[in-house]
Amino acid sequence: MSTPPVREQFLVISALGSNAMELTNVLCRASHENRCAVISTRLSRHGELSALVLQISGNWDALARLEAGLPALAKKHEFTANVIRSAAQEVRPQALPYVAYVSSVYRPDILNELCQFFIDHRVELEALTCDTYQAPQTGGTMLNATLTVTLPAGTQISWLRDQFLDFADALNLDALIEPWRPQNP
Repeated sequence: MSTPPVREQFLVISALGSNAMELTNVLCRASHENRCAVISTRLSRHGELSALVLQISGNWDALARLEAGLPALAKKHEFTANVIRSAAQEVRPQALPYVAYVSSVYRPDILNELCQFFIDHRVELEALTCDTYQAPQTGGTMLNATLTVTLPAGTQISWLRDQFLDFADALNLDALIEPWRPQNP
């Protein structure tokens, strides 16, 4: 008779610091030293700060040790960190991944309008990237957003695509929605 596997548990750590490489190195090393594994990570720069989000897996004891050591690491390496226990992501085998690309003249309400459109259509947000820049010709502020979403099973894709394009036209957004494809096949 074999022993049942230890139930894997997760921590999600969000950290802000000024040195992206040091921040990533310190948290990945701490994870490894506490016999935890980095499952996923995202890093982005925002002005002079970098934001790092990591999902860490391990058994209860290993995660507790990592969690207990984070305040001292944050103080020593001058970053802030928030930690929360998390469950594994629920499996949604019938969900269809899509990517929406949006470009437009910047307006402060565009992101909440996009989110509301997807909420109204029961579409879940998986990832969001949004950047602003100055248009070289006009000097106006422009916005580029990429939203990775999952469509619920049974969604009529052509109907949703038409709804999204009508929505984008009404807001004067240059937009496209297409199936998600792996970056490195």
